[in-house]
Amino acid sequence: MYKEIYKTIKKFDTIVIARHVGPDPDALASQIALRDSIKLTFPDKKVLAVGNGSGKFSYLGKLDKLEDVHDALLIVTDTPDEKRIDCSMNLLDFEHIMKIDHHPYVDGYADIEFIDDEASSACEIIMDIILNTKLKCDKAIAEILYLGLVSDSNRFMFSSCTSKTFMIVSKFLEEYKFDISKLYEKLYLRPLCEVRLEGYISSNMTVTENGLGYIKITDDIIKEYGVDAASAGNMVNNFNFIDEVLVWATLTEDIKNDQIRISIRSRGPVINKLAEEYNGGGHKFASGVKLKTFDDAMKLINDLDELLVEYNKDKEEE
Repeated sequence: MYKEIYKTIKKFDTIVIARHVGPDPDALASQIALRDSIKLTFPDKKVLAVGNGSGKFSYLGKLDKLEDVHDALLIVTDTPDEKRIDCSMNLLDFEHIMKIDHHPYVDGYADIEFIDDEASSACEIIMDIILNTKLKCDKAIAEILYLGLVSDSNRFMFSSCTSKTFMIVSKFLEEYKFDISKLYEKLYLRPLCEVRLEGYISSNMTVTENGLGYIKITDDIIKEYGVDAASAGNMVNNFNFIDEVLVWATLTEDIKNDQIRISIRSRGPVINKLAEEYNGGGHKFASGVKLKTFDDAMKLINDLDELLVEYNKDKEEE
């Protein structure tokens, strides 16, 4: 597969790299780092990393404006299903499509599909590809990839981190000698308003007797704390180790996009199948859903609580 990926990249003079809507650091880092690696390897190619950006993650690099391209290769990172691709062009307008992803298989939209759902992140897969092909890398690219990987693995705390993850990171650290502490500042330095919102979530989270923790964050709360709708969802990983909570979710009102953004995490029950029933998805223990109203969101919350009832019953019978 590595040879096929490299040969395909080498073949096309114009390459567009996209990822999913509502990007997180792993999605942005994987597409930006891959773009920069291809440009470093093939300086004469036109390589564009496209999609709507995020000011919060601007430290990862700048995106490109999608030009009118022809006979181009589209590479999509970190996106299992076609409907979530952030690209203004129709997929049929591309000569060839490649998917590079670490989510469980959902939708076969690409000619080449490199899926490793045991990888910690899309960035880990890009690092692996670089190590196994002639694609070039430098310190700046390595730093971007590291930021994406540690963000999606929550600093190596998730079970998706394997010996392969640490081996790949070790090789990049040895080769490019980047300063981890300075990179962590970019990821984790945050304004006081977000710290105060985290305190509000801790104080007001509802916890059911089955081990489900959740909180509604309305637009009024968002305005009161001076944050944006994405901030609450990004905090979901901060509540990983509450003894009484096995599954937890933030339900955030996003007035701008007329939706409720739901981020879900788990320390046991598999949640992505339930998320898919609500047109969301993700990993076994980390998923997301976007719904229209809080009433719709509460139906999902009730289903999550029922999932925990069954999970706890099975645990008792073991």
